[in-house]
Amino acid sequence: MMGGMAGLENVEQPRRLGGAVTVRRTPAVEDDQALQALELYGDPTEAEVRLASLPESAAVARRITHGVVLRQWSLSPDLAEHAVLLVSELVGNAVRHTGARVFGLRMLRRRGWIRIEVRDPSRGLPCLMPVQATDVSGRGLFLVDKLADRWGVDLLPRGKSTWFEMRLQDR
Repeated sequence: MMGGMAGLENVEQPRRLGGAVTVRRTPAVEDDQALQALELYGDPTEAEVRLASLPESAAVARRITHGVVLRQWSLSPDLAEHAVLLVSELVGNAVRHTGARVFGLRMLRRRGWIRIEVRDPSRGLPCLMPVQATDVSGRGLFLVDKLADRWGVDLLPRGKSTWFEMRLQDR
């Protein structure tokens, strides 16, 4: 399934993602946290939200993504869950591998698509490693490749933007 536009309904959910598997909380609590994060850090649909390059920022980025996809854009919980998982991976990469102090999160919606970008000041490119079923780490981009319809890395004058896009099913 090379970069096809296949539906996500039969994608097997990974069980061993270090810390990335979302804990099922009550939607009300999740909503509150998402709205608080948006108020505190800003709205990534209006301008890039800059976050400290720390492991705990992944949780903030997840909450922001959840809030935008579910509340602002009124998209499906499934899509929100996939987007949150992928943001987690991209943020994890930016935090672990770039040595940067901050990274940026940007979320865009256009007809039929959503696009989420994580920018960091490193020009080192992430690479897609072949993944064995038994591998515990190194699954990040493999997962992005499976769940996103398109993804890529754009080199910027200072750093790069790693992004993914998901097609919206017309309801």
